[in-house]
Order: sequence, then C-alpha cells, then structure tokens
Amino acid sequence: MRHRVRKHSFGRKSGPRKALIRGLVDSLVERGRIKTTVTKAKELRRHVEKAITAGKKGDVSTRRVLLSKYPNQSTVKTLVDDLAVRFKDRPGGYTRIIKLGSRPGDAAEMAFIEFVDYQYPESGETTVEGNEDFKSTARMLAKRRAAKKKNVRKMANESRRINR
Repeated sequence: MRHRVRKHSFGRKSGPRKALIRGLVDSLVERGRIKTTVTKAKELRRHVEKAITAGKKGDVSTRRVLLSKYPNQSTVKTLVDDLAVRFKDRPGGYTRIIKLGSRPGDAAEMAFIEFVDYQYPESGETTVEGNEDFKSTARMLAKRRAAKKKNVRKMANESRRINR
C-alpha cells in the first residue's frame, strides 16, 4: 500500500534518484525552463519550490543546507542571490508545468517546467540564418561530422579486414 507516500521513485534506487533530481534542479535553475516528463516535472517542482523558499532566508546556514542537497556552487548561488530575490514577495508557486502531449518513442507524457516569470525569446530579433557566425559554425560542425563518419567507416573496414 502506498498510503501517505508523497515521492516518486521512478523505478530507481535512492542514489540514482537523488542524482536525477539534482541534475533536473541544476538544469532548471540554470536555464529557467526545461522539457521533461510530467511525473519528473511534478517531483522536480516540490524540490525547487522548497529550495527557493529556503533560499529566501539568505543566511550561511541555508546556503550550507542547500549545498548539501544540491552540491553545485553556481546552482546554490543562483537560488539564493537571484531566484529568492525575484520571488521575495510571492508566497509560493514559483513554477508552472505546461503539458505538451505524448513523446513519439514511448508515448510518455511530456511537459515544460518553467519559472512563472520566465522570459520567452523575442521573435523580432535577427534570425539565425542571417548570422555569419552561425554559418561558419555550422560549416565547421558539418566538416567535423564528415571527418568522424570517415573515421568510423575506416575503422569498420579495418575491423572487417582483420576478421576475414
């Protein structure tokens, strides 16, 4: 029976589950918006909102507690110095979950989780296609991919030759 059990296990043992939550918290705090499954988003919301509420104190003890839960210095710094200040007048509900529908591969329900004051990118800015740096970077990446393909093909041929 699962009476009064409020956490999701995600079919993982405690260590991998903690690592998953830490990674999701780091990503959300760093980017402001991430795409994940609905169940992971709901579990992530619990952790992030508790961390922001704790970060509102802003003292050394709180930083140490947050560092013990999320051992990433930049994440804790952002939680206490940026997010706690942004949401200081808000009593809770710092995140929102926007459902997206099923993922094609395994039909898992997907969702965006984002902070309520997330700023969407402006559509009136210059397009990526017009940016010369982007074009040169794209060419460079295409060359790397071609070289890697060539290297893989070369290794496969060598392996076949040896196995004959």
